[in-house]
Amino acid sequence: MGRIRTACVTLALVGATVGVAAVPAGAQSTSRATACPTGWGSLAKTDAGATVAPLTNVRTGRHTCFDRMVVDVPGAGSGVGYRVQYVDRLHQDGSGRRIPVAGGAVIEVRVSAPAYDPETGAATYPGRVARPLPGVNLTGYRTFRDTRFGGSFEGDTQIGLGVRARLPFRVQQLDDRVIVDVAHSWTATG
Repeated sequence: MGRIRTACVTLALVGATVGVAAVPAGAQSTSRATACPTGWGSLAKTDAGATVAPLTNVRTGRHTCFDRMVVDVPGAGSGVGYRVQYVDRLHQDGSGRRIPVAGGAVIEVRVSAPAYDPETGAATYPGRVARPLPGVNLTGYRTFRDTRFGGSFEGDTQIGLGVRARLPFRVQQLDDRVIVDVAHSWTATG
């Protein structure tokens, strides 16, 4: 019994040594290009829904194939409408004032939800017109370059999103949020 156990331990150690020796020192794994979704295009995307539930937050995230902006509208369910499109310049609703947005191209994100409580008029989102979005740091993003709050006028909230170039994007409306993804490139790899 002792000889069998000793033989098994010896075989295990030999197998582990051979396995380690088979990988050259300093070898690095090669990562394969990630297949990214294609076919989003760069034309305007819209949904006619609307809500009186107020917008409360805007956040961003980095992904392998795209950068993402999420607009949170708690209590809205799937009824949040939007219009997302490339524009030559961002102009504030109501006043028509131009809001400079840095980047090679500008996407206007319009969400059919107020950034204030409709009953009291109190702000539900701390954005200030023509200023960067509060709490959004775009350091290290491949596509996003700048964000600007356009304001909230007659139940619509307007955001300027500066991107590196005119790139394909998609918009998704999920419960209580609108999601804007902008691809890193026109090709199908990340």
